[in-house]
Amino acid sequence: MSDVELRHLTAMTAVADEGSFGRAAARLGYTQSTVSQQIAALEKAVGGAVFDRPGGPRPVRITPLGVVVLAHGRDLLARAQAMAAAVDRFKAGDGRIDIGTFQSVSNVILPLVVRRLRDEHPGCDIRLSEEEADPPEAGELDLLFFDGRVDGDFEHLKLLDDPYFLVARRGTFPDGPVGTAELDGVPMVAQPPICDQARLEQELARRGVRPRIVFRTAGNETVLSMVRAGMGSAVLPQLAVHSADVGADESLCAHELRPALPPREIFLLWQAGRTRSPLAVRATEIAVEVTAEIAERAPLPK
Repeated sequence: MSDVELRHLTAMTAVADEGSFGRAAARLGYTQSTVSQQIAALEKAVGGAVFDRPGGPRPVRITPLGVVVLAHGRDLLARAQAMAAAVDRFKAGDGRIDIGTFQSVSNVILPLVVRRLRDEHPGCDIRLSEEEADPPEAGELDLLFFDGRVDGDFEHLKLLDDPYFLVARRGTFPDGPVGTAELDGVPMVAQPPICDQARLEQELARRGVRPRIVFRTAGNETVLSMVRAGMGSAVLPQLAVHSADVGADESLCAHELRPALPPREIFLLWQAGRTRSPLAVRATEIAVEVTAEIAERAPLPK
C-alpha cells in the first residue's frame, strides 16, 4: 500500500466520475494511455482490479475493491487539498502567531501592530501574553518585546529609544527641566527593580543619586495614582507617560531630566536558529513601521 500515490487516486476518481478512461483523460489533460498506466499502477499497489472494463462504448464499472479504495481515496485527496490550501494561506501570512509583551508596549505599540496585522490577514490567530521577566523567557513565543539588550539564544532588532522623564505633582519642582542630582533623597514611587528599572536605579546610583523609594508597584497607572496622591515623584519612560496622557492631567507635570538618563531601549526578540513564519516576519516589519511613526510624532512632555 505504500506504493499508492495521490496521482493514482486522482486518476481513479476521474474515471469513476466520468465512466470512461477517455473522458477521464480529457478532464485531467492527460493522454488515455497515461490514465491507463495510473490505474494499472494503483491496481498493482492494492493487489486487485478497481475497475471492470467491459470494452466498447459501455462505461467501466467499479469493483467491490474499487469501492473501498475510492472511498478512502476521495478522503485522502480532500485532505491533501486542504493541506495545500493551508500551506498557501500560511505562506500568504495566515496562521498563528504568539507574541510576548510588557505593559507600555501593550498600551502604545502593540494595538497598532495587531490592528495592521489583522487588516492584512483577517484569518490570522494572534495570541498575546504579558509578563516581565529578567532574563526574558521566549518559550514557544514567535516574537517577544523586551526593554533591554540580551545575550544567549536570541536574535534581536532594536525598535526604539524610550527616554525617561520625571513625573511629579504640579508645583513639586519648578517648571522646565530638573537636574538629576535634585532626585537624591527625594521620595519616589517606582517599578519593581527588574528589567530596565534595575538599570535605571543603577545609573542613578552611579551618579551618586539615591532617591528614597517609598512604594513599588508593577502598574504604571498605580505609580501615577500614587504620584497624584502625594506619595512621591516617579521617573517613567516616555511611552508610559504618553499612554497615561500625563500632559492632559492638570495635577501632574512631566519634566525633562538634565543631564538626561540613558533611554530605555526596546527590542523585538526571537529565538535564534528557529525558522520564522511569514506572519512573524510581517509582524516584525509592522513593529518597525509603527515604532518609527511613534518616535517621529511623539512630542516631549511639558
